[in-house]
Amino acid sequence: MLYFFLYPLREYFFGFNVFRYITFRAAGAGTTAFLLSVLFGPVVIQRLELLGIGQTVRTEGHPKFKELHHGKEGVPTMGGLFVVFSIVFSVLLWADLSNRFILVMLLVTLWLTFVGFIDDAIKLWRGDAKGMTIAMKLSGQLILAIALSVWVMVDSGLSTHLELPFFKEAMIDLSFLYLPFVVLVIIGSSNAVNLTDGLDGLAAGCIAIAAFAYSILSYIAGHAEFSSYLHISYVAESGELAVFCIAVAGAALGFLWFNSYPAAVFMGDTGALALGGILGATAIFIKKELLLLIIGGIFVAEAASTLAQIISFRMFKKRIFLMAPLHHHFQLKGWPENKVTVRFWIIAVILAVTGIATLKLR
Repeated sequence: MLYFFLYPLREYFFGFNVFRYITFRAAGAGTTAFLLSVLFGPVVIQRLELLGIGQTVRTEGHPKFKELHHGKEGVPTMGGLFVVFSIVFSVLLWADLSNRFILVMLLVTLWLTFVGFIDDAIKLWRGDAKGMTIAMKLSGQLILAIALSVWVMVDSGLSTHLELPFFKEAMIDLSFLYLPFVVLVIIGSSNAVNLTDGLDGLAAGCIAIAAFAYSILSYIAGHAEFSSYLHISYVAESGELAVFCIAVAGAALGFLWFNSYPAAVFMGDTGALALGGILGATAIFIKKELLLLIIGGIFVAEAASTLAQIISFRMFKKRIFLMAPLHHHFQLKGWPENKVTVRFWIIAVILAVTGIATLKLR
């Protein structure tokens, strides 16, 4: 919005020329999203408390789990509402709204927020930790993922090639298989972040780190000279996604202000599904899908541990971990909750730096 109204005024005052720079608008979006989260957070939290929208702790699983998490019972949830609001408002304010990727990202964000909201609402209505059935939730995500994959294949102009990290100009053409691959990335990333959202500050911190990393990758992918120098795919207009990603990082940090241990609010599926989908969609748009396995390594480990636990128990009636996802395993081994969170953050930073470094280590 500011770009649309103020950039044309550069003819009258040269200072408005700064709105042409993605870096300037990204900084503005990140700062705005952070401030909105911090300012509106207390208002939303208070409203959630008045409405009785509180967390319900799982009762199944390890017998010590209920004891470790009893303090979270009743803590306001669905805080993802003010995270998403901060992101959307900041993007509308600072991004170029004629950009095709920005418009599609807004749709991805709002759709997955709606799916998560319905899931959280059902949990509250039932009064337990179980929301929609797996089939219902996957159906909501699948509709978006298929629509997005069709757009990518038909109208986006994006190639069906996959870049291989650590290899210069090495690519694999998935051809028509790229469609189900896009579906897998969107659904996988969305649910992986949701699974990570189990300890105070864990998902929010990891999202902020990953989003910041992808803001750098987006800027490079949308810059013809930088992408040519680094021998990576140049995607016209994708640089604008840096504005979106920094807005996500800023909103996540603002949410972390209240979600850090001991948490005063949880984001719920309302925020987690959308934030995960944003990461997945960004990776697809800038052709850095496989780097998501590195930069989002914490999310991958959380999802993989859950899947491995389910398969092992159903096939052999044995558990690999004390409890899944992975963060609960370490918590039940005796690590304090905040220590688990901070150590996962440290790993997330290392993975993000490694992911960015692969652009040069080729």
